[in-house]
Amino acid sequence: MTGVLDGIRVLDFGRYIAGPYCAALLAEHGADVIRIEKREGSEDRFQAPVANTGEGALFLQMNRNKRGLTLDPMKPDGQEIVRRLVATADVVVANLPPQTLAAMQLDYESLKAVKPDIILTTVTAYGRGGPYASRVGFDGIGQVMSGAVYMTGTEDQPYRAQVPWVDFGTALHCAFGTMAALMARTATGKGQWVEGALLATAVTMTNAMLIEQAVIKADRVPTGNRGQTSAPVDIFRTKDGWILTQVIGQPLFKRWARLMGEEHWLTDPRFLDDISRGDLGAVISERMSRWCAERTTEEAIEILGKSQIPAGPVLRPQQTLDDPQVQAMGFFQPVEFPGAPRPAPVAKVPVRLSETPGSIRRRAPLLGEHTDEILASLGYAGDAIAALREKGIV
Repeated sequence: MTGVLDGIRVLDFGRYIAGPYCAALLAEHGADVIRIEKREGSEDRFQAPVANTGEGALFLQMNRNKRGLTLDPMKPDGQEIVRRLVATADVVVANLPPQTLAAMQLDYESLKAVKPDIILTTVTAYGRGGPYASRVGFDGIGQVMSGAVYMTGTEDQPYRAQVPWVDFGTALHCAFGTMAALMARTATGKGQWVEGALLATAVTMTNAMLIEQAVIKADRVPTGNRGQTSAPVDIFRTKDGWILTQVIGQPLFKRWARLMGEEHWLTDPRFLDDISRGDLGAVISERMSRWCAERTTEEAIEILGKSQIPAGPVLRPQQTLDDPQVQAMGFFQPVEFPGAPRPAPVAKVPVRLSETPGSIRRRAPLLGEHTDEILASLGYAGDAIAALREKGIV
């Protein structure tokens, strides 16, 4: 089955996550995505290497289903290749600073001059405009400026998440925006500029907390793993590990109180609603801690599951890979990569479509793997490609 984006060409000038994962989502649904990078390889190719050729884990995930082209777009001959590529493309994805886009002739006005209905999808750290517009940044900047990091850990030691949720969230927003722009182009014949920003994503995800602060001045302080607007929401030690429970809403709290065998929690005026229970979460967590300490992780999860109380074990990475639910659902697809000692478990797009599902059809490209193939499709003969390579263009 062909994907819903079959026939759509995407030029991916992105790096790391926000741009590349946006393009990967489009590729998963059939778009022809060409990753364009430096002749020596872009820095994100080599982060956390897992293959003897230097490619890293992040690269294998971000760049599945893409073809690879090396190019120096700062030289005239390189910019001519960019123009030829743009003329064949529907979407350009680039999470690069505005001044870099302009220097590479990838700004929206330059692209429109070549292909009037082109869609440009860009990502910046802070957004276009405002006092920080010219600054660069990574995922962690969005985390710390959104309020999320302050509210994680303790007042003495905030913690950022190791998982780059701001980057991934921005990629998802940008893929959604790009799809909307493609739909709009079908109706109007016009392209447009789709803009994402790390800080915009971050404050979107902390918006409820920020609304509470703006409206009632809650002035909350961090409480570690313990939730603040319901309880018990916390991570608890068992005999052999840790589990998390999330009891949110009166029906779940009733189930929890009855599981504890203590109906008094339901009549005590201090715990009548979620927010009251959150305010006194330490008291409720203490009771749940004692219950968990008497059981193994497996026992606690089994009992809580039968009571329809949300709970899950705190897993190490290998335990996640081995988890029976993860295995049964087939969340990962084993993908071979040259020089890697074993197949990489690349996560499929975590949204399943019943009629037009996405798929992983090819591994991430080796450096410049498809350069000759792509240039030939643009009309370059073999001797011209050789000359471009000799001049350091590709």
